[in-house]
Parts: sequence; C-alpha cells; structure tokens
Amino acid sequence: MTKKTAENTDVDQLEAEEAERERSTIPFPYADLNNAKRIPVAIHEKGGTSLSWQQLAAHLNVAVRGGGFRLMAAAAKTFGLVTYAGQGNIQITALGRRICDPQSEASARVEAFLTVPLYNKLFERLKDGPLPANDGLEAEMVRLGVAKKVTDRARQIFQRSAFQAGFFEYGQERLVLPVTAPTKPTTPTPGIKDEGGPSRGDGSDGGGRGPLLHGLLDELPAERTQWGIDERVAWVELAFAIFERVYGKTGQRIKIEVEKSSSAQ
Repeated sequence: MTKKTAENTDVDQLEAEEAERERSTIPFPYADLNNAKRIPVAIHEKGGTSLSWQQLAAHLNVAVRGGGFRLMAAAAKTFGLVTYAGQGNIQITALGRRICDPQSEASARVEAFLTVPLYNKLFERLKDGPLPANDGLEAEMVRLGVAKKVTDRARQIFQRSAFQAGFFEYGQERLVLPVTAPTKPTTPTPGIKDEGGPSRGDGSDGGGRGPLLHGLLDELPAERTQWGIDERVAWVELAFAIFERVYGKTGQRIKIEVEKSSSAQ
C-alpha cells in the first residue's frame, strides 16, 4: 500500500472540499481574508503584476500542490484580489494592489469582503438587526445556497473575515459597514494640471467621491477585456451595497437574473 504524505492528504482534503463547494450554488472562500491577502502581497513584494503558481509557492515557502496554498489562492480570487491569468499565472487586481497599500487597505478590505457573493447577501439580509446564533447563521447560509455539509466551516471563515474587514467594530452580534479612513491624496504629477478642482480634505476628489466609490470604479476591468458574467453580477451587487452606504438606504433590494441566450449576439 502506498504511504500517503501530508501533502497528498492536503490535496485530497482540498479536492473533497472543492467537490462539496461545487454542490453549493453561491460562491464563498475556504480561507479567511487575512490568508487570502497573502497572495496579492506576495505578487506585490516581487514587484510584478503576476506570478506563476510555482513562483508564488516558492515565495511563500509552501508546497505548490499543498491544500493550504491552493485554498489561499482560491480565496484570493473569490475576494477579488487576484485573477487566474493565462499560462498558469495568478495576476493581481486593482483591489489586490489597494489592499497591499496601507493608505487604502481599510477600504479595500471592506470591498473585498463585499465582493464575496455569500458575504454580500448575508450583509444585505442581516445588516439591520442582530446576527442570529451560529445555528441560525448556518441555516441562513443553507437558504442562500451553501451545501449543508460545509456550513460550519463556511460560517467560521465568514466570521473571521468579517472581523478582519472591520464589520464587527461594534461587537460580533451585528454586521456594521465600517467607516473607513480616507485614502491619502496622491501627489500631482509635475507639469500636469489638476482638472478635478481643489482637494476637499476628506479623502474625496473635487466631485465629492470618496474612497469607496473610487475603489468601486477601480474594480472595472480595462475596455475590451474578458469579463465573465459572474464577475459582472458581483460588481453590480457590490455597487448597490456601496450606494446604500454612500447615498443612503432605499429600503429596497436588487435581484439579478441571468438568462443565457440561444446564440451570441
């Protein structure tokens, strides 16, 4: 009988958990926000925009086939901090760059948390009242599409990530959108006229747009870039949550339904 190594055990566990996650109908991470952040930080530290799986694993001093590493990378993608690029590379996103910057990290953590479809929906459902007990929270996750067998772990990671993103500032009995510190104004480039008007001194630009709205726009990919439907829906849901915070509550919710056309237009 072949002896299993610890690495193989990690991979087996990862594959089993991913199989369970595939049975879920809503995306969520299997590693918390702090662990997910290690992936864009590694790319940032190397001074590039992307690294291969092998380069990332070597920089983090972990096994490339290890389950923990794969979970971190998958979580970083779910939080919107990286994307899987071509040729086996992992590429940092605009949000991933912002979470590596101490000046914008606080607001980036909030946006990363709300980028996760499960967390976004939980926040929208539970933000106006106290959080249910653990059993009730897991039951809510099941209603939203989490496979029942993994709700315990999904809940624990959700709670840790909420704390790490600042949503438990007033205690773990309720989710409260953090009031993030304003980002540090950038120094104008010499010879370039600033058309935005004078600084407001509140972290916003001359048009009164603060870091949350700027971060939302940063998440839009460049024109003519491939952008999947799941990412588009997640961006719209994130935008609605930020609009509620910035412009006030409407007392309404949005529901997005995606219909697949029979032929490409």
